[in-house]
Amino acid sequence: MSVSLVFAFLCCGAATFLLLNWRRRRTVQGKMKEAKWRRERRLEQMEKAARKFKEQNPGHQPASILSLTLPQLLGKLRDGSLSPESVFYTYVDKALDVTRELNCVTDYLEDSESQLLHLKSQGKKGLLFGVPISIKDSIDCKGHDSTLGLVKRLHKPATADAVIVQVLKQQGAIPFVKNNVSQSLMNYDCSNPIFGRTVHPVDNTRTPGGSSGGDGALIKNGGSILGIGTDIGGSIRFPAAFCGICGIKTTGNRISKRGIVTGIRGQKSLSVGVGPMARDVDGLVLCLKALLCDKMFQLDPTVVPLPFSEEVYSSSQPLRIGYYTTDSFTMPSPSMKRAVLETKNLLEKAGHMLVPFKPLNIEHFMMNLVPGGLFADGGATYLEILQGESLDPSVKELVLLAKLPAWLRSLLSWIIRAISLRMSKLLASMKEKSVNQLWKFHTEIEEYCHEFFAEWKRLNLDVMLCPALGPAFKIGFPGKLSVATSYTFLYNVLDCPAGVVPVTTVTEKDEEDLKTLRGHYNDIWDRTFVKAVEGATGLPVAVQCVALPWQDELCLRFMKEVEKLSREKQRNC
Repeated sequence: MSVSLVFAFLCCGAATFLLLNWRRRRTVQGKMKEAKWRRERRLEQMEKAARKFKEQNPGHQPASILSLTLPQLLGKLRDGSLSPESVFYTYVDKALDVTRELNCVTDYLEDSESQLLHLKSQGKKGLLFGVPISIKDSIDCKGHDSTLGLVKRLHKPATADAVIVQVLKQQGAIPFVKNNVSQSLMNYDCSNPIFGRTVHPVDNTRTPGGSSGGDGALIKNGGSILGIGTDIGGSIRFPAAFCGICGIKTTGNRISKRGIVTGIRGQKSLSVGVGPMARDVDGLVLCLKALLCDKMFQLDPTVVPLPFSEEVYSSSQPLRIGYYTTDSFTMPSPSMKRAVLETKNLLEKAGHMLVPFKPLNIEHFMMNLVPGGLFADGGATYLEILQGESLDPSVKELVLLAKLPAWLRSLLSWIIRAISLRMSKLLASMKEKSVNQLWKFHTEIEEYCHEFFAEWKRLNLDVMLCPALGPAFKIGFPGKLSVATSYTFLYNVLDCPAGVVPVTTVTEKDEEDLKTLRGHYNDIWDRTFVKAVEGATGLPVAVQCVALPWQDELCLRFMKEVEKLSREKQRNC
């Protein structure tokens, strides 16, 4: 074969490759453009519906409705002093306004208007009668896509509502919008190439957190009174903490996950929790009381039929509370540490017993157990999810690591060990496991959980008080700081119910103290963390409240106590 013929063959092959790649990218861009157009039409539909209602009701006063707490709103809906129509269209209009500012809503569930018309004919009023509810993108609603910010999931509408959506409807709630998420859900930012970036409700240069960030931002700015999210490493707790609202990740199998799409399907090392997000703890409680009912237990027999325990939630017995201000892995920002210590003091004054607690070997946990579980297949599933996609900047760093050949990851791990111990260990743990190795790995996770709970029981603790990551990161930083998830990932592996409650805001002194923060390792991740949170004076800061598995009501009771004491302090200041 002549050289010229070989050269021609290579050129033809290269041209074919470039052409196919160009066609693929053009197809992807076309689908994204169509999805954005369709989203805009849905928003116009919302605007038209809200305008029509206002024209028909010129004396309508939305401010009086938007100012109500969920218990107050429910009271007025049940006694008839407010109509479901006035509440529904008030929130449709407000959600639209907030979305135009923050980019939260990705889809309007137009059948909510039909549900509204049939609400009065239901007979018995459910526990959430007439309450408009926002839903995370990844939760199936019949006739609508659950995209996860992925082009390959466009034009694949769900054939049925997720079980949790069915139960909400049966209880009289009206799911009316789906909200934005991070691409693939495997990031605590809130941005994807299809629907763009959702920004923080107070500071548009920051992220609202993710992956349930669309709901967090919408609730904070009044466009929803109650939202439903999912959490595999903080995806409810990050947005709640960053935005200054409440949220809880329930025990993994307390609420049905049928009809909910996850980022990495099939992995069993980390438990996905489902839960509500609301302005206050009362909203969370009402939602869980409605969800933990016979309807859910009938629709999904894999869920433990454990109704809400009012006795546990309403107890006033003093609590024995473990606490820590750092996990010795992610150095807390000054405001995170102060939030825990101030809350500890308030709880002690209220008669509770506070006991110091030291989390067990979080470095090994974060550098081995978490990445080893999520990427037990060497990252193959994660890369498969994102194959052919236009990548959001927040996922590019993780994709790059996952794409590295195993031998190169091992080599790089050895080379950088002296420079960055944490990065070295992370690279070493992202390797494919054989079945035998995976079983041993799961045994190691079980042993870690047993050891952690043994220490909890040795100290005779009821609940745990610990930091919630914050304040809200500047845009672009979550993708650079996957290691900062240590405070939340822990309770997914342990499968504990965990919630966040806002208790304070960043002060000027916090900002001054941040200038001298060095971190536990003083590596690039510690230095990046300081840059991510600096300049946040006035932004909300939360604490995290945790209980043992299946003690979700006790977690809520603890959260309510923290909320009550913090609000009393703020009123007296």
